[in-house]
Amino acid sequence: MNTKQKSVKKVLVILLATIMMISVLAACSDGSTNVQTDEEKKTTDNKVKETTNEEPTKEEPLKLSIMVPSFKTELPDDNSPVIKALEQYTNSDVTMQFVPNSSYPDKMNITLASGQLPTIMVVDRNSASYINAARSGAFWELGPYLDDYPNLSQANSIVLNNSSVDGKTYGIYRGRTLGRMGMTINKDWMKNVGLEAPKTIDEFYNLLKAFKENDPDQNGKADTYGIVITKYAGPWDIMQVWFGAPNKWGEDGSGKLVPTHTTPEYLEALKFFRKLHDEGLVNEDFAVMDPAIWNDPFVNGQAGAFVDVADNARRLDSKMQDKAKREEHYVDVFQAPVGPKGHRDMPTSGYANVLAVSKSTVKTEEELKRVLEFMDKLNDIDMQMLLGYGIEGRHYEMVDGHIHPLTTPEDVALVSEFESLNQMLMFIGPVTPTLESTVINEKIAEVWKANEDIVVGNPAEPFISEVYAQKGQQLDNIIADARIKYIVGQIDDAGLQKEFELWRSTGGDEYIAEINKLYEASK
Repeated sequence: MNTKQKSVKKVLVILLATIMMISVLAACSDGSTNVQTDEEKKTTDNKVKETTNEEPTKEEPLKLSIMVPSFKTELPDDNSPVIKALEQYTNSDVTMQFVPNSSYPDKMNITLASGQLPTIMVVDRNSASYINAARSGAFWELGPYLDDYPNLSQANSIVLNNSSVDGKTYGIYRGRTLGRMGMTINKDWMKNVGLEAPKTIDEFYNLLKAFKENDPDQNGKADTYGIVITKYAGPWDIMQVWFGAPNKWGEDGSGKLVPTHTTPEYLEALKFFRKLHDEGLVNEDFAVMDPAIWNDPFVNGQAGAFVDVADNARRLDSKMQDKAKREEHYVDVFQAPVGPKGHRDMPTSGYANVLAVSKSTVKTEEELKRVLEFMDKLNDIDMQMLLGYGIEGRHYEMVDGHIHPLTTPEDVALVSEFESLNQMLMFIGPVTPTLESTVINEKIAEVWKANEDIVVGNPAEPFISEVYAQKGQQLDNIIADARIKYIVGQIDDAGLQKEFELWRSTGGDEYIAEINKLYEASK
């Protein structure tokens, strides 16, 4: 047999063998379609991979620098397991820049002026420097992209409007409960002085006075006072709304908007604040006290009342429990007392600052979309839990569907692994499990819910003023300084009016005119 015949024979043998194999497979298929099983397909795919030696390409981690405010000195470093988990979940390489909250406004202004911006930074939407930076193109306009992301697309349109600049979304808001404010009061002290929760402002005053004069801690010493306040002016802003003063701006009866400090209700509130100071019912050093130690006098038994967000009751009680554990809560939390104009309270704007994306760092639309993908993932439940509470089994555990923290403030090393990382959370979309169902947590939820009926909105919230962008900080400082001077007795009513006149001549009249122009246009 020659070579050619041998070759033909070999081909026929192979062909016959192939036909026989196909016949066998057809018989085994029992008439069904000849499709590989999942296991067979997996084996084949693996063989192909082994043969071709090809691996799927993985996208490079997204490099991000993020600037946020911090409220403690012990903070996460690059070795934090929480940051590492964040990076793994989002395929990112994150560099955190923590700035003390008390100096954050100054740092923000310096950073904006430098032009050397991080990828993402927390900014005060009302800051003149941010407004100017946004208008001059320092930040990406994010509004047109939000619908492309499962979580960000669920952003509340009203809150987006409140946090916008000229109707454009240059920063994604950090969502907050609208009716969040409340009064936290030491339960033992109330019982010891024989008073119930204050339902009116007069009863609130009587309670603070009793906390100062009636030995509420029963140690036989005159070492207590009523309410603790710091250089953070939030409590004054909240309490003046109780008296009927507008929430920043309000109508004057003729359809015009006026700033709160021009109303008689504001002056009435200031007289009350001055009375608290004169009688020693508030700490003498409130104007210079660092907000970072705001909780300390309450926790340490020096002050008995706290006006701020209602959920701070949980933190205050937790710190007191750490000092002396007991079954009963040390604190209770209530709605605002009823004032002369009815039951009123100051809401949040539905957000606390915004997260803006720098155009100088994120140069292309392709890069922006990756940054937005990262921000979208921060709203996943896994990321909300991680950045808010740490790692399950290490920092918290789940008990009956609720979050149960495993750390206390004394666990400095553990707490520092996730401290202040929650400042980049937006809380848009999915809702996480809540903290364990305790009496105090349920009471906080009740206050939040009830507050929805009494909060007083700011009608000028969405408006962006050119005058304020240029002179806002100066104008705000005039009023803030005048309020402090009046409360501590450095100026009287006449001196206060002089400060108000200074405000008007410095740009206040222009500001009022511009806000009313915008208000009329909005109608």
